[in-house]
Amino acid sequence: MKTDRKLVRVLEGSAQTPPPVWLMRQAGRYLPEYRALREKAGSFWGMALNPEFAAEVTIQPIRRFGFDAAILFSDILTVPEALGQKVTFTAGEGPSMTPVTGLEGFDRDQDRWAAYFAPVYEALRLTRAGLDLEGFNETTLLGFAGAPWTLATYLAAGAGGDEQKAAKLWAYADPKGFGELLDLLADCVAFHLIRQLRAGADAVQIFDSWASGLPPALFERVVIGPTVRVVAAVRAAVPDARIIGFPRAATQAGYEAYVRAIPVNAVSLDTAAPMDWAARALPCAVQGNLDPIALIAGGAALDRAVDDILAATAGKPFIFNLGHGILPPTPIAHVEQLLKRLRG
Repeated sequence: MKTDRKLVRVLEGSAQTPPPVWLMRQAGRYLPEYRALREKAGSFWGMALNPEFAAEVTIQPIRRFGFDAAILFSDILTVPEALGQKVTFTAGEGPSMTPVTGLEGFDRDQDRWAAYFAPVYEALRLTRAGLDLEGFNETTLLGFAGAPWTLATYLAAGAGGDEQKAAKLWAYADPKGFGELLDLLADCVAFHLIRQLRAGADAVQIFDSWASGLPPALFERVVIGPTVRVVAAVRAAVPDARIIGFPRAATQAGYEAYVRAIPVNAVSLDTAAPMDWAARALPCAVQGNLDPIALIAGGAALDRAVDDILAATAGKPFIFNLGHGILPPTPIAHVEQLLKRLRG
């Protein structure tokens, strides 16, 4: 049965009024139902790699808020795990792993990749079936993966948040070796996205969460080049694949170079990117970019921020979102306020 999914129409180039809306990390700790299931699962991976739990978490914010898209509950670090790099999640500290300096110990066997990722694809199938069963058949289902550069920053440092120093040093000192790492990551990311689309995702997002602070030449080499490789492989296997790119906190020139080089259907903007500029300058659909702190603040400040974004994107194929993920202290009432303001 053909469904009328508003977000898909935007990715195909059609402006919608009001625009479709979803929020990065919309399934998360600000929701009591999420916290209850997380406690039942016992660990992050116990929830993310359990298809029934992952599907339930994915649907929870759709039941509560009626967002226009459900994004699969998973993590970008499933790709390093599939490649044989053990990732540990510690409460209050985030993910960690043993730093790598070469490609020794990486698993290149695609059959083992498929076996590791199998629960993710089953979760997608269960989510689509659950959405349809509960009457949300017009809700777009999104899959995702981390971009090669962002995954490489975690692998090189063993964690996030070091201003990408370890990955940058590797890229400068050993461009050939680092390029081989990016190629391997790109191949695994493409493998994963293709199979998410085949498992029922309507579209996929590529998260380059650590794309900031790079000189233009390095941005071209480690962000744009590997993502071109990913998108080309995905489109070779799924020609009509709908893809959203998110080179978080790139410069304006970086965003422009990204969408010139990579045929994404939409680009997601971080909080600092001027939305009026993006709506004029970028040739694809845009997504974003409400400040997550404004969502915590609520009240008149939130209303003004929503109105400013809507004014800047009027007539543009646009998906309303945050500039990054929703934060745990976010009041549920403020999400409801956002949706009321957005949808009139």
